[in-house]
Amino acid sequence: MTKVSRLELSIAWRYLRSRRGSRLLSFISVIAVAGVVVGVSALVVIMGVMNGLQTDLREKILVGSPDVRVLTYGADLRMTDYDQALAQVKAIEGVVDAAPFVVHQGLATNGTTYSEAITVSGIIPGDSGSSQVTTIRDHATIGDFTFATPDGQRRGAVLGALLAARLNLVPGSHLRLVTASGEINPLLGVVVPRFAEFEVTGIFETGMYEYDNAYIYVDLEQARDFAGLGDAVTGIEVRTADRWEAPVVAARIDSLLGSLYFTRDWQQQNSSLFRALKLEKLGMAVILLLIIMVAAFNIVSTLTMVVRDKTREIGILKAMGLRGESVRHIFLLQGMFIGVLGTSIGLVLGIVTGVAIEKGKLIYLDPSVYFIDHLPVLLDVNDILLIALLSVAVAVLATLHPAGAAAKLYPIEAIRSE
Repeated sequence: MTKVSRLELSIAWRYLRSRRGSRLLSFISVIAVAGVVVGVSALVVIMGVMNGLQTDLREKILVGSPDVRVLTYGADLRMTDYDQALAQVKAIEGVVDAAPFVVHQGLATNGTTYSEAITVSGIIPGDSGSSQVTTIRDHATIGDFTFATPDGQRRGAVLGALLAARLNLVPGSHLRLVTASGEINPLLGVVVPRFAEFEVTGIFETGMYEYDNAYIYVDLEQARDFAGLGDAVTGIEVRTADRWEAPVVAARIDSLLGSLYFTRDWQQQNSSLFRALKLEKLGMAVILLLIIMVAAFNIVSTLTMVVRDKTREIGILKAMGLRGESVRHIFLLQGMFIGVLGTSIGLVLGIVTGVAIEKGKLIYLDPSVYFIDHLPVLLDVNDILLIALLSVAVAVLATLHPAGAAAKLYPIEAIRSE
């Protein structure tokens, strides 16, 4: 597009404004702008919601889940002689820290007949002096993760807030854990469950329903006894320098430790959830892109009506010497104005709406279904810029056909059209 003259700008602006006896033209111009506003604002908000869901879920999942888990083959998930493997893992490039962990399933009861299915996680106490692999210890609302008890045996337990509320437990309460993976009675031929008594020393709340509803953290040694692992552990959890490099670090661990061990990075541990979110984001982007296309067709129809309405005037201007290129510029400027104005208003409206939803937590979600308690919105600058560029580009492209049609009008035929 060559340099635009002031005359072309003046005529383009005049055609967009209403004039006496033709208020419909102004109205359809507003409708064209409104179509772009709706499409852009909806796209900004929905992309922000999808980004927010992915980020919020990822951060909350990784509160208690490490970047990489190192496990061993076998149905019992028992890693013996893990000290050597732990030392090797810590020496690998990209590994910030690593620690053994225990995970076991069981039942929890407060001494009554009521019980809850729970996951017992054994970790190194927070006052051990070693760095922590996950951030779960930062989410204690009452007490801490030292698991300290008056008898010095570290028989403390830290419960999720929802679980503690259902069991009516507070710090100082006694908790009994039961596991079915006990010893087989040789006389009866049945499994005799193991029991473990703990004292509630803390409560944590992450906002992640799965953790807050069913997790109990205890000292690593106590978890070993409860799970019947002896000197073994379930595996090794690893924190990497860069979370997005976790797959690369996991591959290095696999290569170093050999065939007896295997790894699972944080994306593999929650692959189905993140794949579903990516697919949903793609689907919503396609749907909203169709909204932008509808707005583009709206622009085409608007400018086509302008061309039909201004056919006689275009013919007179061309008869006076206005070049066809200048006529094309006039209508391209109209489309560009509609696109820029609609996109600008849409971006502002979308950003304000997204910030309001996020800051005010306006949309409540059932955490038992969605894992989170409100709809998060994360507005990414790159997404906003991409939406703006695409919106303006679509608006300009939508003007090509009516602008070309106007430029090709013959002056005499155009003047005779009325």
